[in-house]
Amino acid sequence: MHEKIIILDFGSQTTQLIGRRVRELNTYCEIVPYNKFPFGDESVKGVILSGSPFSVNDADAFKPALDQIRKKYPVLGICYGAQYLAYSSAGKVEKGNSREYGRANLSEIDTTDPLFDGIGIGSQVWMSHGDTITVLPEEFEIIASTSDVKVGAYKVDGEQTWGVQFHPEVTHTLDGTRMLSNFLNICECKRDWSPASFIEATVADLKKTIGDDKVILALSGGVDSSVTAVLLNRAIGKNLTCVFVDHGLLRKNEFENVLKDYEHLGLNVIGVNAKDRFYNALAGVTDPETKRKIIGKGFIDVFDEEAHKLKDIKWLGQGTIYPDIIESLSITGHVIKSHHNVGGLPETMKLKLVEPLRLLFKDEVRRVGLELGMQDHLIKRHPFPGPGLGIRILGDITAQKVEVLQNADDIYIGMLREYKLYDQVWQAGTILLPIKSVGVMGDERTYENTVVLRAVTSTDAMTADWAHLPYDFLAKVSNEIINKVKGVNRVVYDISSKPPATIEWE
Repeated sequence: MHEKIIILDFGSQTTQLIGRRVRELNTYCEIVPYNKFPFGDESVKGVILSGSPFSVNDADAFKPALDQIRKKYPVLGICYGAQYLAYSSAGKVEKGNSREYGRANLSEIDTTDPLFDGIGIGSQVWMSHGDTITVLPEEFEIIASTSDVKVGAYKVDGEQTWGVQFHPEVTHTLDGTRMLSNFLNICECKRDWSPASFIEATVADLKKTIGDDKVILALSGGVDSSVTAVLLNRAIGKNLTCVFVDHGLLRKNEFENVLKDYEHLGLNVIGVNAKDRFYNALAGVTDPETKRKIIGKGFIDVFDEEAHKLKDIKWLGQGTIYPDIIESLSITGHVIKSHHNVGGLPETMKLKLVEPLRLLFKDEVRRVGLELGMQDHLIKRHPFPGPGLGIRILGDITAQKVEVLQNADDIYIGMLREYKLYDQVWQAGTILLPIKSVGVMGDERTYENTVVLRAVTSTDAMTADWAHLPYDFLAKVSNEIINKVKGVNRVVYDISSKPPATIEWE
C-alpha cells in the first residue's frame, strides 16, 4: 500500500495543481471532497486543505469538522484552507480593503520553521483572495508576512498545522515546490511514487481484483485506452478482449490505422462497424449533453452485446483518467460536462467496471506508457474525445457533415505533423460550425460552411492556453482546406484559453 497525502477539496480551480505538484515530488496523493476524509486509512501521512471560491463567512461555505484530523496528521491549509483553520479556531477573517491578487514578496520569514527551510526573504508568492485573517487564535504564530498581508503564513503551537495565505502550487510562487517538498518532509514521506511503482502496484491489484475473470475493454486508439490495455494485458493476458468501435465519428481512416497500431502490442482486438447505429440514434439531436449521453450509451450497449457473444465476461475496462472524474463530479454537484467514460452508463449494465488509470493525470499516463515500453506515436498522440467528431460538429450530425469535417481535420493534423508542430501542442482538432457564410470562388458566389481550427498547450487538460501557431502555417492550412474540402469556404482560428473556455466546443 502506497503512503499518501490527502488533499481535501474545497472547490478551488487549483486543487488539481496541488495534486500534480505533490506527485511530481514522487509522493502519491488523492483529492477527496472536503467532507469525505478517509478515516481509518493507515497509509495517510498528511493532509492539505485547498483553496475555495467561497469566503469562510458565507452561509453556504464548506465547513467540515477538522478535530479528528488536526494533531493526528501534519496539516497544511492553503488560502481558504488557511483562513478556515483560523476561523474554526475562533480567529477572525474579514473582507480585505482590496482584493489581493497577483505577485507579492515575503518581506518577513521565520527561517527556523521547517516549512520555510531553504526559502529566503524576498521570495515571490502568488496571492488570490478577497478576505484576510485579521485576528489569529492565541496558539497561532505568524511565520511569514508580505508588505500588504501581515498573516502571510502561520504555524499552530503544539501541533503540526500550518497555513499559508498564498498558493504554493502555482508556478508564480517561485519556491512553492520547495515549500510543498518541505511539507512532505514534515510528513516523513518516503517519496517512492513513480511510473514503475504504479505499474507494479496496479498489475498486482488487477490480478487480485480480477483473478481469472474475463475483461472486455473499449479501445479508442488514444493514450488512455492504449495504456489501460497494456496494463490489463500484463495482469491477465489472454483473459482480456479488446473492442474497437467505429461509431462513424472517428478521424479519417482512423479505424484501419488504429487496428494496425495495435498489432505490435499482441492484444486480442475485435473491430466493430457501428456507424449506421450511431447515426440513426443521433439523427436530429443538437444538444451537446444529449449527444454525449447517446454516444456513451451506444458504446456501452455495443460492448454489452459483444460481451454476450463471448463467454463469461465479467468486467468492462475503461481508460478513465483523473480529469474525467474531476470534471464530471464536482464537489458542488454542478456538472461541467459529462464525460463519455463516467456519464450515460445504464443502470442495467451487467458488467463491473475496471478503471486502472482513474487516479492519473494525462502526463502521468504518458510516463506510465513509456515505462511499459509502448511506441512513441501511440504515447504522443493528442487526446481525442470518446464522442469523437460528434462534439466537434455543432448542431445535428449527418454522414455528409462527418465527411466534410474528416477531410478538413485530416489536412490540419497532417500539416501539423509536416511542419513539426504536432508535438508542440497538447491537443488540436477541427470544429464544424452550424453556420454558413458568403464567399467567392472564381466568379461564383458561394454559401458554405465554416470550420474552426483549435490547438492548445497544456500539461493536464485542467487548464490550457491557445497555441500560438505561426501565421504563415495557419494561412497555408486555411488555403488547403478551402481549396480541397468541398463545402467549406471559411476557416477561423480559436484563441480562447481554458478557463473560461473548454478545450472542446461541446
